[in-house]
Order: sequence, then C-alpha cells, then structure tokens
Amino acid sequence: MRWRKWLVAGIAATALAGSSVIAQAQDAETADPSKAPCTDDAMIVFDASGSMSGNQELGIPNSKPRIDEVRWALAQVLPSATRYRRVGLVTYGPGPYNQCNVSLALKPTANAAKKIMRAVNRIIPAGKTPLTSGVEQAAEALDYRNNPGVIVVVTDGEETCGRAPCELAKRLHDNAARLTIHVIGFRYSGYSWTGQNSVMDLMCLANENNGLYIKANNEEELADALEKTLDCPMISQAPLSMGAVR
Repeated sequence: MRWRKWLVAGIAATALAGSSVIAQAQDAETADPSKAPCTDDAMIVFDASGSMSGNQELGIPNSKPRIDEVRWALAQVLPSATRYRRVGLVTYGPGPYNQCNVSLALKPTANAAKKIMRAVNRIIPAGKTPLTSGVEQAAEALDYRNNPGVIVVVTDGEETCGRAPCELAKRLHDNAARLTIHVIGFRYSGYSWTGQNSVMDLMCLANENNGLYIKANNEEELADALEKTLDCPMISQAPLSMGAVR
C-alpha cells in the first residue's frame, strides 16, 4: 500500500540523517585524535565561593552579581549541550562563610539541563575556593581512570584552600583513561587574583589535560566559552531529525 511506502521512505531518510551527523563527528575525531568526542560524559565544576556574590566589573559597580551572570550563561548552553552527552555538577564554596566546602550535586546524567539549573539557582555563594578538591571530585564522578571524560571549570579566582591545582593536574593526566580539563576564568582580572603563579596553576590544569584556558569578561563571553568547551556545535547545531528528538 502507498502509505507503507511513504513510512519506509521516511524511516530510511531519518536513519540517513542521523548517520550523517554521527559520521561528521567521527570524521572530526579522526582529523584530530587529541580531541574527545562530543558525547563523552562531562562534569561542570562551578565556583560558588563568596566572591561570586560580588557585582563589580573592574571596580565599577554592576547591577548583576557574578553568580547570576554564570547562571544566565549556563541556561543558554545547557539545553543543547545535554542533548548528546551526560553532564554532572560539582560546586565549591557554597555553605558556611569562609569554609572550604565542596559538594557533588549531580553525577553525569542524561538530559541534565533542568536538574543542573535547579541546583545552581539554589546556591548561595559564601565560602572559600577549594578549586583543586572540586576538580578532584569531578574526576572521580567521571570514573576518570576507566572512562574518557571532560571537566569544565568556571572560576573567578585562584585556589584558596591550600592545595596545588598543577600537582593534581599532573596526577590526573598520569592516571586517566582520557581526561580533558577546560578552565574558564570569569572576570578574574577585576577581583581576587594574586599574581602570575595563580594564573599559571589554572593554566596548568588545562595544559596537562589537553584542555583550553579561556578568559571571559562578561556573560556573553562566558556563554561562548561554555559552548566551546561543553557543547559540540557540529552536532548540537545540526537540524534535528525525528530520531534525534528525546
């Protein structure tokens, strides 16, 4: 019957479109083997230290606290980034004032955009910056020794809880199956950075683990940096086929 022919043709077209998108991702990985596929599990390491409640840009009062700018940027990127990869969340700094608090909010989870946004929208930034412990927990959540994964760190300042990010970076590199760590420094030049060594420590996290170190000075630049490190434009911006809808 004619309707059956139409149905078969439609299914074939959908399968072809899906295979084309997958082939594009595979071709890109073959062209540059150092880049992890866009479907690897990922963890966001989210700075919720006290400085994120600040609302100054290069010493000039700004109406929006930093943490709200990060929330806005995440809301732009997560819906597309979580379509094709499982994403989780570690926060560092929330809780009692001036403490070194780290919390695993969510392990890598499918379709995690709404869960992650609910978690970050509840955060009240108050503590110090145990950035190294946050990255370490994120790596463990990815089971980094056995599975490939991606960590995206968003921070507006350096480690303030006595640990050395670069030492951890080297250990993770030596023991990981395939781990990529990206670091996004958000409005860092206008707040709490204390010198070249701090910047170099954060760069080391990325350099030792095949990642990018990106500076973002406003929420639009932050959204771009998150898209570059967490999302996969090759797949996420491709037209949706019937088979890709979840």
